[in-house]
Amino acid sequence: MPSSTPTSQATLTQDELKTRVGQAALQYVVPGELVGVGTGSTVNKFIDALASMKDQIKGAVSSSVASTERLLALGIPVLDANTVDRLSVYIDGADEIDGHGNMVKGGGAALTREKIVAALAAQFVCIADESKLVQTLGQFPLPVEVIPMATRRVMAQFAAKGGVARVRLKDGVPLVTDNGQHIVDVTGLHITDPLAFESEVSQWPGVVTVGVFAFQRANVCLLGTSAGVKTLTFI
Repeated sequence: MPSSTPTSQATLTQDELKTRVGQAALQYVVPGELVGVGTGSTVNKFIDALASMKDQIKGAVSSSVASTERLLALGIPVLDANTVDRLSVYIDGADEIDGHGNMVKGGGAALTREKIVAALAAQFVCIADESKLVQTLGQFPLPVEVIPMATRRVMAQFAAKGGVARVRLKDGVPLVTDNGQHIVDVTGLHITDPLAFESEVSQWPGVVTVGVFAFQRANVCLLGTSAGVKTLTFI
């Protein structure tokens, strides 16, 4: 289980909490190095905070087109992941995180690139609000990026595991990821062994990436709570 260190603050709105955890993540950015940057509304707060020390870092490696655009707009250089051997830290949000640092991610449809950048990093710092902390993964619909021709078959495999899978839509048609694929969201799952689950589903033909992050779990979570920011450290 994690150890925790609370930071007392007055009661804050959700937006203020996101700002606080985004700012708190700056302490994990190593001056003179590159930083891995995730995707989402909480990460946007981190990107905004990162602009205050952009002259102290070499730049960023981004997990999505949206984050890349935001970083560049703030004058932060963005490097291609293929030009980088290692990152000291990757900072990203989560849709769910359990007491061991395992996460469900992909609500923003960037899970594949997020997993790629996370794999480059020596440390994963998750920034999230307290509603994301769960006992067991599976309450949030599990995102799975799939090759379109495999969608029906992958959905049937989840049905055999007791899950209900639906293709994610945007404007009435299947959402297309930055990688040109589709997203299947699965409800009804109870993921008690995240490592085994991630390993199994990743091998299904047609699955690009499953949104369980157990092999690239968080090392630290900065959790926005009603009392402020709490630091969870996972062993």
